[in-house]
Amino acid sequence: MAAATCELTWLRQLLLQLKIGDIHETKLICDNQATLHIASNLVFHERTKDIGIDSHFVRENVLSGEITTDFVNSSNQLADVFTKSLKGRWIEYICNKLGAYDIYALA
Repeated sequence: MAAATCELTWLRQLLLQLKIGDIHETKLICDNQATLHIASNLVFHERTKDIGIDSHFVRENVLSGEITTDFVNSSNQLADVFTKSLKGRWIEYICNKLGAYDIYALA
């Protein structure tokens, strides 16, 4: 989440400097509920040991309102097509959701 937050912050600043659109908040979707709770709630932060600087960075952006977090089930995680070896209907489903298609398939 820290790397994604860093990229989102950079993109927000770029769009603001280029004066493209009116950016209010950016949604960061994650499939780990514990991470989402730590990022948004100080109580969970106090219960964890060895919390890193990355978690503080994400939490600051969430508390400032620049980034909102949302939960997605692992079964609906579209990023899996880029990080895991998928087969059959599951890869077809994800590629369809992403709007990707096989340019070599016969019409």
